[in-house]
Amino acid sequence: MAQTFKEYKIIHIVEGGCGTIFLGASSLPLQKIEAELNSQAAQGWQVVFQIIEKKRFLLFWTREAMVVTLGR
Repeated sequence: MAQTFKEYKIIHIVEGGCGTIFLGASSLPLQKIEAELNSQAAQGWQVVFQIIEKKRFLLFWTREAMVVTLGR
């Protein structure tokens, strides 16, 4: 049975721009993601859906971002 939520929240977490420019690639900041999700869980939020998106960054590079939908 699907769980229903009364309110939703979207958080957007982006990889660092400096690593993308200087190294050509970077990764999502896992410690930042973990800290943010733990903080939200302490407030009663649950992850409903997440997606990884790749966007163009300053003409030549691409950068990943995580979009997380939370519900409670």
